[in-house]
Amino acid sequence: MGGFDSEAFLSCIPPHGRINCNLCYRGPVAFDFTERTEGDWRITANPLAWGNPRAEILVLGFSKGPNALGALATQPHDSIPYAGQRTWVRKILARIGVIEKDANIDRLIADRTGRFAWGSLIRCTVQRQEEGIWKGSGGGMLDRFVAMPFGREVAGNCASQFLKGLPVETKLVVLFGLGTKQKYVSEARKLIQQARISETWRTINEVAYTDGRATFVHVEHFASQGRLIPDWCGEPDPKKGGAISPRARLGQLAYQAVQAAGIS
Repeated sequence: MGGFDSEAFLSCIPPHGRINCNLCYRGPVAFDFTERTEGDWRITANPLAWGNPRAEILVLGFSKGPNALGALATQPHDSIPYAGQRTWVRKILARIGVIEKDANIDRLIADRTGRFAWGSLIRCTVQRQEEGIWKGSGGGMLDRFVAMPFGREVAGNCASQFLKGLPVETKLVVLFGLGTKQKYVSEARKLIQQARISETWRTINEVAYTDGRATFVHVEHFASQGRLIPDWCGEPDPKKGGAISPRARLGQLAYQAVQAAGIS
């Protein structure tokens, strides 16, 4: 068992279902069971994909969250991504203009021939140990993992396998997550640029970049807490007299980058 055979589909976006990949592990891999631990970090071998492998728009989380880990063998495949948080996924994607406000996210995820593909930058589950407890979420997790050697190795493997050879149909990659002071944006860009070697990389704005073939846009993470998502979406804060948060500017920049890519 080796890496995903992209040439078989003329696309590095894997088809809807489980992904056959053991790049980051030593020896045979048992789905949703095999783990690799380095210090306070570990990954679990359970890579999955949803949607169309020749999609116009690829939507990526960071990795599978704690809600997915351990449930993959028993839960319906199409119910796994963004479980319990699809309302926020819809709100964020509507804000940047790629879906309607009342779009059915369930149907979009299940559609194998539609406009979208869905997955995560790190296709396996990533967890960090804090006080003896393994957690799949938390402040600064995104940028910390991809900034350390183990994380760079794992993320680099994923970027090479699943972003290097995007099909010509794929014009936009949406990445959930900004990181602390946009550190995840810069760290993710380094990985993607290393995987997609090009002399035409340029910055669109502080949340978006392009190599002239595909545009990569970072948006608020769908699991962000409190006012982060409403603020990013530019919604007035009633507790502050209806004021608009400065964070709304990041949402506007993401929208502008999508428009500049010709996606609507």
